[in-house]
Amino acid sequence: MTKQSIWTNKYFVALMAAIACILWGSAFPVLKISYAELQIETADVSARMLIAGARFFLAGLMVFAVQKLLLRQPVKVKKKSLLPLLVLGLAQTGLQYYFFYNGVAVVSGIKSAILNAAGNFFVVILAHFIYTNDRLNLGKVLGLIAGFGGIVLVNWRPGAVIGWEFTPRGEGFLIAAGLTSALGTFWAKGLGRETNPITVNAYQLTLGSLLLLGLGIPAFMEGHLTPTPLFWILFIYSAFLSAAAFSIWYILLKHNKAGEVTFYRFMIPISGTILSATLLPDEHFSLSMFIALLLVASGIGAVNRWQRNSR
Repeated sequence: MTKQSIWTNKYFVALMAAIACILWGSAFPVLKISYAELQIETADVSARMLIAGARFFLAGLMVFAVQKLLLRQPVKVKKKSLLPLLVLGLAQTGLQYYFFYNGVAVVSGIKSAILNAAGNFFVVILAHFIYTNDRLNLGKVLGLIAGFGGIVLVNWRPGAVIGWEFTPRGEGFLIAAGLTSALGTFWAKGLGRETNPITVNAYQLTLGSLLLLGLGIPAFMEGHLTPTPLFWILFIYSAFLSAAAFSIWYILLKHNKAGEVTFYRFMIPISGTILSATLLPDEHFSLSMFIALLLVASGIGAVNRWQRNSR
């Protein structure tokens, strides 16, 4: 079986997509535990950016090392590709994880995993305007209604004065992370046609991390963070999961239709909520969260099923 046929085999695609999604899902509890280990205060944006920048810079180096030393593939790109790669890095790594890291600091791991799914629905909506063969249809609209219904439900608080729990720097940042992720998905798909997707991933992780590292300079200069052994383990794991998950995803996008790959993203909120409830002692499922998760996961599956069938 050739390399090409492996990456288009539906069973192999399902396996690799599931691995990538579970890796991404594990990021929610890992990040919450990392914050606790370093005792980072909610208002300390610079410290979070320093951790994020270092994580993705290390992840980029990991991908470069694997590609160069193990796969024996060239890592150089054409000069004309540097600017598009920089834009992708700023969106997919820089902006997305600026919003993500700061949003997770305010919102619980379970809720973060559900809200983060908004990016899947933004992809479907944007694809309607970007691709002539990927228009909205009844099935996709129903999936969007279910998905956004779940996002609304997870923020709904019947006992509150206004019945709504939504802060711009918490839930709002997680929604913004989903939007930047969606924009990055289209940009990565285009770059992957001309450039090795592993190379695209290595550059976007490294270049995007520079923005985060720049924002983390104040925390580095103050030097008030005291890493623990557990933090270092989680930090290295975080870098690995980014390097592995993004590389797998970009390769799958190159060899398959987007809908056939993104269908499996329903596993991110499921794995993220289960792992958060398991690993974070202060977090537990409520009935509304469980229903919201079902709506979001079914919405992701529905929109991508109809997207896959419409192409």
